[in-house]
Amino acid sequence: MTTRLYTHPIYLEHITPSGHPERPDRLRAIERILDDEAFSALDRVQSPLGDEATILYAHPESHVARIRAAIPETGMTPIDADTVASPKSWEAALTAIGAANAAVDDVFEGRADNVFVASRPPGHHAEKTTPMGFCLFNNAAIAARHAQRKHGAERVAIVDWDVHHGNGTQDIFWDDPTVLYCSTHQMPLYPGTGAKGETGAGNIVNAPLAPRTGTEMFRDAFSSRVLPALDAFRPDLVIVSAGFDAHHRDPLAEIDLTEEDFDWATGQVMDLAQRYSGGRLVSLLEGGYDLQGLAFSVAAHVGRLMKG
Repeated sequence: MTTRLYTHPIYLEHITPSGHPERPDRLRAIERILDDEAFSALDRVQSPLGDEATILYAHPESHVARIRAAIPETGMTPIDADTVASPKSWEAALTAIGAANAAVDDVFEGRADNVFVASRPPGHHAEKTTPMGFCLFNNAAIAARHAQRKHGAERVAIVDWDVHHGNGTQDIFWDDPTVLYCSTHQMPLYPGTGAKGETGAGNIVNAPLAPRTGTEMFRDAFSSRVLPALDAFRPDLVIVSAGFDAHHRDPLAEIDLTEEDFDWATGQVMDLAQRYSGGRLVSLLEGGYDLQGLAFSVAAHVGRLMKG
């Protein structure tokens, strides 16, 4: 079982204001814990710069132009109340896209069984035409389209266990039955979407969880709603929007999971990928804002990916 890790120093240069939860220290915490000897077998590769044209797989040119125009020469520019751009944000975002697409190439071309991409800014809140929620471009959506266009994937599943609903991914694939989007998330919570009744073209499966929900309810929702949908869909590729802010230490939500829950969910999705996708699984970092909770959860997630 070969697990590849993509990351890059440029991700640290996407600067956010002091006190902002989506900060460079998140990746430093991940880097420190993955430097442990337990992860010595990880195939570590520097993220490549993405092809700007692939952004158009999920966003119109007007969206791309808006982000490009917002990049300041110095300091920081607010995109919305939560999202900012700094001088290196464009390069960081394009490198995150490059890593996501390279990960797809790796699992289809046999260089890795699965891949974890430790990048920022995250992506699952970026809608077709709206950057928001710390996100500029939707990395998971672009990677799914890349799998379809380059590798002929007929069915791509995106599993999102970030504690915040991935409104952007849902928006992009709302009426596209070739992509299944499954999400567990706290509700009510930002961004306010993700009700069970939001089903798109039958390809959207939301499993909202009440605040203070813990292990039992999360695993029940995953087992009763997400896994059956994946089984019925039989994906050619599984992409995980791997947010770890449902951890009980996280300051932005109250789902109260542990790192063992992320280990378990990873194993469930891997089993599904083995059944239908030749084991092909690409995991993209989304949220997770308590540094210890994030680090321990990523360690559990990557450790499970490596075990197979």
